Amino acid sequence: MTTLQSHTSIRTIGEVLHAAHVLGHRAWNGEGNGNMSEENESTLGSDVVGMFSLLRDRNVRYLLVGGVALLKYIDGRNTQDIDLLISLESLQSLPEIRLTDRNPSFARGSFNTLRVDLLLTSNPLFSRVEKDFATTHKFNEMDVRCATVEGLILLKLYALPALYRAGDGQRIAIYETDVLMLCQRYRPSIEPLLEIVRPHVDPAEFDELRNIVSDIDRRLARMDRAKQTPPKADSSQQS
Repeated sequence: MTTLQSHTSIRTIGEVLHAAHVLGHRAWNGEGNGNMSEENESTLGSDVVGMFSLLRDRNVRYLLVGGVALLKYIDGRNTQDIDLLISLESLQSLPEIRLTDRNPSFARGSFNTLRVDLLLTSNPLFSRVEKDFATTHKFNEMDVRCATVEGLILLKLYALPALYRAGDGQRIAIYETDVLMLCQRYRPSIEPLLEIVRPHVDPAEFDELRNIVSDIDRRLARMDRAKQTPPKADSSQQS
């Protein structure tokens, strides 16, 4: 069962963000908001409703991506912010999202208590995902545009070379595990996705992505073999 079920309240996203703040790594090390109260959780939920209502009421095209979107498909993904794929023009029509950083492909900001990471469609791959890899998640209050399994895998594959260059081992492990879990549950065809990513990374990086995908394929094959192998009898129970 996934965390984000259809026709639940969109405030569920606030509960996910609150839990990440309370139980996440930064909170355990005294750096985060480990003392967030139920009032904080309620505020996060209200701000989630407010932001997605704003996007709906202004007819803004966007796509929910990142850790929250993954919860539509897989269990237990921890995240402290909301990731949106959006155009710069749309972003400029949303002054309520206060930007703290921006470059040609990414921006970061906040909407009241929400941290918001923004992937800009000025990046050609992000634009492709927004146009061709979108679905709808139905919450009680409203429908939310969300990336498909294939769209999320595309974004993870595209991000991995930069993470390797930065030596960000923790995020590398998380992103590769995200891809593995999506592939294990939904078995999408990866080769066409690799071909979509190919023009957007260096040839050497693309070769490394192939190696990563090959390793994921091998892990999936091991999982499949393990499921098909009957358990051995416990010799301690035999007379």
